[in-house]
Amino acid sequence: MKKITLGSTGITAVQNGFGALPIQRADTDTAVKILRKAYDGGITFFDTARAYSDSEEKVGLALSDVRKNIFIATKTMAKNTEDMKEQLETSLKLLKTDYIDIYQFHCVDRCYAPDDGTGMYELMEDFKRQGMIRHIGITAHKIGIAEEIIKSGLYETLQFPFSYLSGERELALADKCKAKNMGFIAMKALAGGLITNSKLAYSFIGQYDNVMPIWGIQRENELDQWLSYMDNTPVMTEDIRAEIERDKKEFSADFCRGCGYCMPCPVGIQINNCARMSLMLRRAPSKVWLSEMWQNNMKQIEKCLNCGQCKSKCPYELNTPELLKANYEDYKKVLAGEVDVK
Repeated sequence: MKKITLGSTGITAVQNGFGALPIQRADTDTAVKILRKAYDGGITFFDTARAYSDSEEKVGLALSDVRKNIFIATKTMAKNTEDMKEQLETSLKLLKTDYIDIYQFHCVDRCYAPDDGTGMYELMEDFKRQGMIRHIGITAHKIGIAEEIIKSGLYETLQFPFSYLSGERELALADKCKAKNMGFIAMKALAGGLITNSKLAYSFIGQYDNVMPIWGIQRENELDQWLSYMDNTPVMTEDIRAEIERDKKEFSADFCRGCGYCMPCPVGIQINNCARMSLMLRRAPSKVWLSEMWQNNMKQIEKCLNCGQCKSKCPYELNTPELLKANYEDYKKVLAGEVDVK
């Protein structure tokens, strides 16, 4: 497997990063075992966040003794400098380290800049001067914000959703970052679970020599797939390209990625799954989706208040209430046997 360098950071690692959001759902012993196996298998880039409950703690428990051999990226969702200082101190403590390789503003709705009145970017620079962080990064979900970030030239890395289901404007971000010598970290390279063939996903990402994918890993068998590619790395072929094109035809730009930033719903709708149920039934068919529990979850859509909270919080600017209704109608057809599930 080839190594890539994240722009001006000089961080060089195999193009097979570990996304540590899902390990918050695993018990501590399991999470530590998975993280350590990832390291032993050759993965050296680990991405987590203060917002991922106990993910940072698990990374610290698993990898603190090999700290000098790995790169850790974490994030802050703080909206003021006081909270930002507190969050960095907490991250350092939980990760059992005295520095963060890449410290990122998390899921921003603006491009923080010097003299913007917030003091946020200046504090990042101060952290860097003190050696508490080594590089300044940022993550976004909105394409316009991401483009503004790249244009600003202020950040060493950008993290953004990036997969073969991304639109042309999103895909162009990788080249724009390369032109600016800016590292590009690809989140949601499996499109929130809608891409079910890891070989296709990696073959696509592998075409870029400046993109670091962070695969969300929760179970050991998931990790095994990515480790198997260390020696037998998938490459793009005409057959794989044709499979990707067939996949892309099933999607439009308005599909839910399942990120969960719309949650919680005031009437308890499980938006991040219900708004993409039609795709899940077809892309990852399972009797689980038709269980009594999920039938009840989907029925909750009938209680939608059309309050617009989910729509206003969606980083992809989807019309979430309409998406929920469309998925519910399709779901009822599946239950009634009017629609076959592949």
